[in-house]
Amino acid sequence: MLPGFLGDMARSVTAEHGRGCVAALAGRRIDAPGAGVVRFPIANRERVRARLLATLRDRSVRALVTSAACGVDLLGLDAAAEIGAARHVVLPFDRAQFRDTSVMNRPGDWGTLFDAVVRDVEAAGALTELYQAGGAAAYLATNVAMLDHAAHLAVSMGLPLIAVVAWDGTPRDGVDVTLVFRDEARRRGLEVVELSTC
Repeated sequence: MLPGFLGDMARSVTAEHGRGCVAALAGRRIDAPGAGVVRFPIANRERVRARLLATLRDRSVRALVTSAACGVDLLGLDAAAEIGAARHVVLPFDRAQFRDTSVMNRPGDWGTLFDAVVRDVEAAGALTELYQAGGAAAYLATNVAMLDHAAHLAVSMGLPLIAVVAWDGTPRDGVDVTLVFRDEARRRGLEVVELSTC
């Protein structure tokens, strides 16, 4: 009887996994030229996208909530489109300001991807612009808004919520927005999946 019980458990876990989940994503931007600390070098762009894609696929992510900065955010959104997951974007302020300050000021052609993602997400009614003042507080508010939005989405879809954090694993001096996101997700009792950008 025990093997049958274990088989039932395995089938139950598989069925639950097969239902999918909602994911909230945060992580590093691409490093600036000459960055003193290597956190996400441009050379790792495709490797990190592959890790994100594998994670979203393995977890059967049905909807992804993130921001849209160059690096982890945009790569995650691009990967989500590949698997047909719904995409929800939360920006700390209007898209033009965000594009200038969080997309175009790092190596790589991120503007084209950003523009396409924002166009598609807005058309789907899934773009949120918070209109926060600048500075770290705006990005911390975005963390909370992303997790709140993802939680509401998970409830409405009847799916579990996970957090995905893609980073180098070493906190920055001062306020580290990625670390704060991870810790807040844990505080909320979410499963946190960590991926490396190195």
